[in-house]
Order: sequence, then structure tokens, then C-alpha cells
Amino acid sequence: MTYIKDRPTVICQDERPMIPVLASIKDIRVESANTRTYCLEIDDPVLRSKYRFQPGQFNMVYVFGVGEAAISISSDPAQPQIIAHTIRHVGSVTRAISRLKVGDKLGVRGPFGNGWPLEQCKGRDVVMVAGGIGLAPIRPVIYSILRNRDQFGRVILMYGGRSPGDLLFRSEINQWRDDGHLDVLVSVDYAIEEWVGPVGVVTDLIKRLRLRPDRTIVMVCGPRIMNRYVTWQILRLRVPPDQLFVSLERNMRCGLGRCGHCQYGPKFVCKDGPVFSYKSIQNIFAKEEI
Repeated sequence: MTYIKDRPTVICQDERPMIPVLASIKDIRVESANTRTYCLEIDDPVLRSKYRFQPGQFNMVYVFGVGEAAISISSDPAQPQIIAHTIRHVGSVTRAISRLKVGDKLGVRGPFGNGWPLEQCKGRDVVMVAGGIGLAPIRPVIYSILRNRDQFGRVILMYGGRSPGDLLFRSEINQWRDDGHLDVLVSVDYAIEEWVGPVGVVTDLIKRLRLRPDRTIVMVCGPRIMNRYVTWQILRLRVPPDQLFVSLERNMRCGLGRCGHCQYGPKFVCKDGPVFSYKSIQNIFAKEEI
């Protein structure tokens, strides 16, 4: 059973979509001073074997006695038995997660939402622009592309962080760059003496792009202000609005489009997104009050 046609199976039964299932923390990886990647395994072997997700989807992660938060999935879709969530500890739920250790339990509901348009990317160039924690939802796309590299054209990752110490997945970024299967450009807002890369906001990197607009898909994920400036610059490069995709962050509670907390104009980010084509939201994207 699926909760929406053509999406992966929700691990909670359709008649009980608000009930989380137990998952154990199998590994914790430090990414930066306030960000860690938590690798989870669903306790029930039957549900674990059924779990599948698309790059760009999210789970609702529940801390018992505290609450739950929507967290993007940052792991490899081809290895769904281990679910990775890269979490920045900034709210009550995520700070509670930061106090957990390997072996502790969490509740998980999902996966929810629409993901990145990988099928549409086949045979085309792909540009991914990420800022800060926004690299986490894009990481599964990179895994998927590298596994089927011959199905895509030129692939570019542009990633910006506050400082070198705030960059996520640093060893993987170096490996992606060294392997030569995608072009990797990384910038930081504030540098240290050891940093030899570009200094400035990630939008500065877009000025270096030489695109074939008619055959390029662009994916954007980062802070709201970054998303706006990046989309404006990409549109100026003549990429069609239906080939530009943005992942939006909103206060999501149910994951099913029922509670209304994540309403975005006429849409619900948890159900219609979090990944939207720019064409589908261009009339409301620039409005501050929405």
C-alpha cells in the first residue's frame, strides 16, 4: 500500500499514518560543531525490508517525550535498510536528538513528500546548488547519479558553507572531486588561513556557469534567501522554469497535508513538496508574507 500513487511505501500502515515505528541509532557521525549524521535502522525486520525512499523525501523523526521534526533523508536510496538523517541541532527536538547515543531509540514516520526529478534528468546536464544543511537532501541525488553516471550529461555540484568547519560530508566532497565524475565547486563565507578555495556566497559561483539551458536541470536547496537569489540567477541564464527545482523548508507537523502548518499559498509543502518546480510556485515564491 502507498499513501500516494507512484511513491514509495509508507512504513506506517495507511490506516495509521500518524503512528511512528521504532528505529535504533546504529551510528553517529560528527559533521560539524552542531551537526551530526544519525544512521538509523528500523527495528521491525518486515517494515525494514519494505522501506524505500526517493531522493529529496523526508521522514518525521520522533523523540519520545519531546516531539517530532521533519528531517530530510541524506542516505543512499540503493541501501534503504540504513536511513541517514543529517541534523543541525537548533530546536528542541533536534537538541534532544543530540543527547542520544548509539543504541537509543527514535520513532520514524515516512517517507513523505515529492523528491527530486531524477527521471527528468536522464540524458541532460544536472546542476545542484546547495547551501549549508541543504546539501543533505541533495546527497542522495549524487549517490543515484554516480551509480548510473552514463545516463546523465555534465554534472555540477555548487556548495556553500559559513566556514570550512561548517561544510558537510567533507571527505565525500573531496572524493567526488577527485574521482572526476562531477564538477565540484565549494565556497565559504569566512575563510581561515588553510582554506585555498573561493570565499564568498554560493551565488557567486553561479557566475562561472556556462550552461546549455535547454538541456539542463537545476536543483536548489538551502536557506530561503539563498534559494531566491540562486533561482533569479539561474533564470537569467535562460533555464526554463519547469527545469528549475527548489526544495522548500516549512514547519511540517503531519507529513500528510492535513494539519495545514506547512501551507504555502494553495500548496502544502509536506505533500506537494518539499521539492517543487519553479514553474509551479513562481507566482508565490517571491512574496515575503507567504
